[in-house]
Amino acid sequence: MDFLQDIRLVDGPVMWFAWAAGASGLAFLAWRAVRHRKPTASAALLGTTAVLAAALVAGIHWLLIYGWSVFPDELPPDILGWSLPAAAALFLWLHRLGGLWLRSGRSAGPQPARRRTTARPWRATAGATAALLGVVLLSQAQINLYFGLNQTVGDVTGTAVERIPWLEAELTRGASPAVDLAQWDDPGGMPAGVLRKATIPGTASGFTSRDAYIYLPPAYQSVPRPKLPVLVLFAGQPGSPQDWLVGGALRARMDRFADGHRGIAPVTVVVDPNGTQSANTLCLDSRIAQADTFLSVDVPGWIKTNLDVDPDPRLWTAGGFSFGATCAVQMVTRHPGVYHDAVAVASEKEPALAKERDKTVQASFGGDTAAFDRQTPLWLMQHRSYTGQAIVFYAGGRDREFMDNMSVLADAATASGFIVKSNVIANAGHSWQTASAGLADALEFLAPRWGIT
Repeated sequence: MDFLQDIRLVDGPVMWFAWAAGASGLAFLAWRAVRHRKPTASAALLGTTAVLAAALVAGIHWLLIYGWSVFPDELPPDILGWSLPAAAALFLWLHRLGGLWLRSGRSAGPQPARRRTTARPWRATAGATAALLGVVLLSQAQINLYFGLNQTVGDVTGTAVERIPWLEAELTRGASPAVDLAQWDDPGGMPAGVLRKATIPGTASGFTSRDAYIYLPPAYQSVPRPKLPVLVLFAGQPGSPQDWLVGGALRARMDRFADGHRGIAPVTVVVDPNGTQSANTLCLDSRIAQADTFLSVDVPGWIKTNLDVDPDPRLWTAGGFSFGATCAVQMVTRHPGVYHDAVAVASEKEPALAKERDKTVQASFGGDTAAFDRQTPLWLMQHRSYTGQAIVFYAGGRDREFMDNMSVLADAATASGFIVKSNVIANAGHSWQTASAGLADALEFLAPRWGIT
């Protein structure tokens, strides 16, 4: 049954089916709603449906951002746009069901044919529901296509990630002789890079994280192995470390880089700053969690103890997408002696729990704005010098809010002494397409800084 896990969701037959089901479902619901009406009444009904759908999407969006504070940033216009067909189909479905059961109630009575007359609404309800589900399927498929996270059925079910083995003793520090990268010679005939997983304990922080994922390049598996640079990655929020493997195509990107650099690539560790899918620690030590200590003490300590890497902090880089990008900028500004450089794809200007800053400050520091400010990258870049360090910023060309964030952060980073490179990924939004493309470009920028030729 493995072939089922490899079925693609973003193109091919599944996407064709979604388009067919969605378009025909919406057309069916609209046709059933207007087929006995005059043109003016039909136009009024469909217009009202469109207005109600827009109001429903806007209302839910407002609640998610301002009412319930589920997300600290506005959802992309593409996501709101693809939510509209499903919302419109919902109202047409309700209109269809209301008419069916209203007529059914009027016709019900003691007549012998009652069973036959009441059976029809059930069949019609099933048809209308199938049409609604078809539209929902199309909306969901397009939203998934925009974010670029789940490419296959296996990505959704997690089976591909579940197959990744635990880090074995043969790949840990000391299992093979290790030499400085400058002294290492390419032996040729190296195997491909590998993915492993491990649990990083919160020894100093007390923080409980989800499993980390580790990419070890071909050179790491040679004898002797070189002591390699380190790239620590963080995913978005909501999200999980496996998102970098699935949406970010981490292994493919790193293998491609290694193929062009004698099998050398950074040891890459994707870690979890949040603990659960929906949690948001802000990557801070605060009332919420001791996430900063986990990322700046526990994670680097574990990596140095368990993997053959170069301990020189100048060869350590933090990177991430969205929330993870914000976290990476936090790490490089708060802990320049741990993470020397950063890769920030679609970063926020500062860590946030909600659109209203006061909610974040209250939850994390009990309303102490000054204490919160002192933890933010913009404040730190105003008060510290980062000469010789580097940050590479990326944003999608269709991601206006995060392009603005990139501009603000890049200006502040340049003023504080960072070497800065800002990049726009053309025709991309706030998606893993942007993250994956950004990572590939960042690796080439960072290679000479890591001593990789």
